[in-house]
Amino acid sequence: MDFEKAGAERKFQLQELENLRLEAYENSRLYKDKVKAVHDKNIKRREFQLGDLVLLYNYGMRLMPGKLRSRWDGPYRVERAEPYGVFHLSHPSSSELIKVNGHYLKLFHGEKMAKKKELEIFVLEDPPTAED
Repeated sequence: MDFEKAGAERKFQLQELENLRLEAYENSRLYKDKVKAVHDKNIKRREFQLGDLVLLYNYGMRLMPGKLRSRWDGPYRVERAEPYGVFHLSHPSSSELIKVNGHYLKLFHGEKMAKKKELEIFVLEDPPTAED
């Protein structure tokens, strides 16, 4: 009978469609694995030790940045490190801790600072003129 032949052909088409769908899922998984490997290779792992001096990225400056202003604040001292890249920082002029993500930090290569060092500020004045 013609219906049996049509039914068998329809089952074969459905099986082919399922195989194509499974192959597409497998290709998508392979593509995602390759993209993830490339992405993970380009991530910079930042590990800071306790007591290291770091600079904190000021992400609020994206709205109105000054042309020559630095987007990095600091230096801050690493006081405590938690799992998954969370760091507790302290600024030499204040005693409170700041909790930040490690992706917003970079190592500070300036001079070492004392734990409670006070900052010295110099006020510059114009030199005396002949009119004075």
